[in-house]
Amino acid sequence: MQILVIEDELKTARALIKMISQIRPGSRVDGPLQKVSTSVEYLSVHQAPDLIFMDIQLADGISFEIFQKVKVDSPVIFCTAYDEYAVDAFKANGIDYILKPFTEDAFRRAFDKMDRFIGQRSGDISPALIAQILKLQHPNTGKSSFLIYKHGKYLNLPTDDIAYFFAHNEQITIVTFDSETFHINQSLEQITAQLSPLNFFKLNRQYLISFKAVKEVEQYFARKLLVKLVIPTDENLLVGKDKATSFLAWLDNR
Repeated sequence: MQILVIEDELKTARALIKMISQIRPGSRVDGPLQKVSTSVEYLSVHQAPDLIFMDIQLADGISFEIFQKVKVDSPVIFCTAYDEYAVDAFKANGIDYILKPFTEDAFRRAFDKMDRFIGQRSGDISPALIAQILKLQHPNTGKSSFLIYKHGKYLNLPTDDIAYFFAHNEQITIVTFDSETFHINQSLEQITAQLSPLNFFKLNRQYLISFKAVKEVEQYFARKLLVKLVIPTDENLLVGKDKATSFLAWLDNR
């Protein structure tokens, strides 16, 4: 089986490829492709793979743009933290929709579903699959609080009080709008998966910021963006040119 992986987070892509090799040993895996542009180029010149694993938020845009630019004949399993795209995903050759952080059981079920639906058109969806789509239509409101340790007590910190999350030396720090800091024993990727994508944006590998924390955004060198928050940070927060468009769209999506 030939499988293509389209995923902009390399750590996630490596974990995904490892899981594919465990569940379907002997499969040929191409990728990971990190952008809409490179995915379109690949699909334009290569034979359609037997299956595509595809993230929705890519480095230079939303993966649904791929289907607008090139014909995709392969079935697609979407792997993403954003469940509000479920209906569009199933319209775009989607046979399953795995929410991050994903598990081996979720992948095995996805492969089982692929075996059942392979060769069918994306419009031939069973009633059970329609029910799953409808279930996933509800917006992802995200986690409402995080458990923190303060003054010898465990307390629930409302997510609305958090300005940003910061990763340094594998340690994640929460910074509140009152400039309080707390450590949390989760990865930035795990935290991102639990939050509403409408309210939080992962700027880079170190910073995950709240929409309410954004003070202003400036143009920077090499088509980057400089983001200033209402809570000062120790370093400049830069958005690379590959994420600048999606970041500005996020700011405008109110």
